[in-house]
Amino acid sequence: MSADSGTPGAAASGAGPGTGTGTGPGPGPGPGTPDGPHGAVKAKQTVGSRIAEAVSGGLLRVFLLVVGLIWLVPTIGLALSSLRDPADISASGWWKVFTVPSQITFENYSHLLDDETITNSLLSTVSITVPATLLVVVIGSLAGYAFAWMEFPGRDWWFLGVVGLLVVPVQVALLPVSKLFGTLGIFETTLGVIIFHVAFGLPFAIFLLRNFFAEIPRELLEAARLDGAGELRLFFRVVMPLGGPAIASLGIFQFLWVWNDMLVALIFADSKNPPITVALQQQVRHFGDNVSILAPGAFISMVIPLAVFFAFQRQFVSGVMAGAVK
Repeated sequence: MSADSGTPGAAASGAGPGTGTGTGPGPGPGPGTPDGPHGAVKAKQTVGSRIAEAVSGGLLRVFLLVVGLIWLVPTIGLALSSLRDPADISASGWWKVFTVPSQITFENYSHLLDDETITNSLLSTVSITVPATLLVVVIGSLAGYAFAWMEFPGRDWWFLGVVGLLVVPVQVALLPVSKLFGTLGIFETTLGVIIFHVAFGLPFAIFLLRNFFAEIPRELLEAARLDGAGELRLFFRVVMPLGGPAIASLGIFQFLWVWNDMLVALIFADSKNPPITVALQQQVRHFGDNVSILAPGAFISMVIPLAVFFAFQRQFVSGVMAGAVK
């Protein structure tokens, strides 16, 4: 038999359809056969995943934008009311400004600055908030570093005691602390309000900063100690710069809590020179006559902590997210 006689058989067995080994068309991929370029099987989407994918797009952003605008409506209304004449405030709503822009005036703020009660209350609030915030940040940072990296007898038990103080409500301490301040002669004084805020702000400060400082690599601290750094130098040169986000978050929390507090100020502050929250509460009794002072006073009382928050917004977010991802 000649050599050519085996060629058709070879062609039929090697290049025929159905084998998938030749250049001709083979069978398509069957069920479960990888169809991607790298052999990956595309998972079938469920109805819930399709809805979640659709919602997570532009629809969710529009919804969040609407919620944010609705949340800002009271703030916008207060800001516009502070720029209107008392007669216009009693006659119509704040949205009337959009149709009658001539109602906007800054006379309310000039009257506010002439009111010694409000101006003195703002100064009193600042004199309470700034020291209470700084003391909590400084003392809480030192104590947090000590609980995280220093060895001393009963360290863990002392820290458990600090954590236990977090669940003590402020209302429980009002009467005993009032008697103590009366005995010490600091009741209805700025010093008494500062001490109360510092005492109740330290447990949270120590708890927050201790957990943050504990995440600092031990090798970094050991290297600084080998270079001859003492504990204070180590704290101020290494720990404080690394703990900036957590310290900023703590400062914002403490500032907002003290600035917006009315319960402690109403009991322990000087009744003749109260903080802004108590002063505005006293002005509400004469709402009809003092609306030109209440609106701008309330707006200023709200804007100042908002300005502090936005000034440290990046550090606040970094401090809150610290330790969430490793």
